[in-house]
Amino acid sequence: MKFSLDKNSDTPLYVQVYQKIRTMIEENTLKDEKLPSIRSLSKSLGVNNVTIVNAYKLLEQEGYVYSVRGSGTYIKKGFDMEELSFLEDGDMELMVSGILPISSDSINFASVSPTPDLFPIEEFKQSLVKVLDRDAGLAFTYPEVNGYEPLRESISKFLSINYEFQVEKEQILITSGGQQGLDIISKTLIHHGDNIFVENPTYPGAMAAFNSRGAKLIGIPILKDGINIRILKSNLKKYKPKFLYVMTNYQSPTTYSYSDEKKRELLSLAKEYNFYIIEDDFLTDLSFEDKKLPLKSMDLNDRVIYIKSFSKIFMPGVRMGFVTLPNNWFKSVLKTKHTTDISSSGFLQRAFDEYLRNGYWKNHIDKVKTVYENKYNLIIQELEKLKIYGIEYIPPNGGLSLWIKLPDGIDCIELYRECSEHDLAIVPGKVFFVDDSMNSNYIRLSFGAVNSDEIVKGIKILRDILSKNIRDEKDRLLPFI
Repeated sequence: MKFSLDKNSDTPLYVQVYQKIRTMIEENTLKDEKLPSIRSLSKSLGVNNVTIVNAYKLLEQEGYVYSVRGSGTYIKKGFDMEELSFLEDGDMELMVSGILPISSDSINFASVSPTPDLFPIEEFKQSLVKVLDRDAGLAFTYPEVNGYEPLRESISKFLSINYEFQVEKEQILITSGGQQGLDIISKTLIHHGDNIFVENPTYPGAMAAFNSRGAKLIGIPILKDGINIRILKSNLKKYKPKFLYVMTNYQSPTTYSYSDEKKRELLSLAKEYNFYIIEDDFLTDLSFEDKKLPLKSMDLNDRVIYIKSFSKIFMPGVRMGFVTLPNNWFKSVLKTKHTTDISSSGFLQRAFDEYLRNGYWKNHIDKVKTVYENKYNLIIQELEKLKIYGIEYIPPNGGLSLWIKLPDGIDCIELYRECSEHDLAIVPGKVFFVDDSMNSNYIRLSFGAVNSDEIVKGIKILRDILSKNIRDEKDRLLPFI
């Protein structure tokens, strides 16, 4: 591997190394699958080891390479430039995570994050002030790596009251949001070549975390009552998965929820085939009908690693979440958490502990459920007007999104682009699928970040675009409702 660096450039050296190697991978000009060792490359380029370490980390984060402990860093096989260009087109992968800067003039059906007017500012302010008055400078010291002990106690009680399962505080690890939970589990427990089963379609952030470790992802189709058990059983006989990743309530992106029967079958299969289940939960609380419980509430054999994020319902910027882990894995995951960021913010953990202890969470959930249910009913009402154009969807009666199957002749990518031109942000279904083996011609519409007027206006824009495209396709005009 031969290239030079410009040490007088404003671009950091590690970024230059990353850019050079990335270009070689994209142009397929590297002869070897294994990258040079950190020591040999730093010596040949005349830089320190840290420069190469940071460059390799960036390549791994972007999905170009994977590392094998004690062996080295390897180019990821099957790197798909067409797929990369698709993701980069409009930064759709970022949009899925809710971090794409969207024009202030756009109607944002892409983000599932709440709007600032729903943030419980006054209640959380009281918690912040109480912590400052009570703890003074101690509020800004490092808490335990696994999290502020009183908060872990509060979460243990929270789970017992709200989700009807018991987890001791010693099994709880506080994380900076749900995504960090996925990341540190992947770094600790997933290795190159491991088979990981995921629902198909699924959350791209989870796929990225698993792919970064060189795992082999196997997508199992999801039905309206949960994962396809018949296909799951068939694949269990062919492979030996280490994990199955699921979202059992208001799954992202389909918004489907598992039946109790499916949940029991999953737990039975996990025991029979000796795999663990990673349950990612961020919307169980937003049911507009009967109360829903996570899969973990049925787990009698400690087969479920439970990840909970408060971000989408509380305040995204607080970055508060946690993971519950079997005892045999806790120490290993704890070490990874420490190397990732030492610990999550002690001040915010103390404040969130006060928030939970004072009972503010229930009041907040009751408030946001009313707001979101009103939005949900309105968007359902407006979407009924689009059924004449051939769209299909299953009302989830909860959550923050709707999963729309598009009619034949309407491509989700082209629709996404045309909507963007009309200042309407949607998410094309293609970004959620593991591969092209299934029909991905869907869009996800989220109503968390829009108001009532924007819902009506946004669906009107979508209706006009569908009408035009179908007219062009069939050379006839369908009547408006």
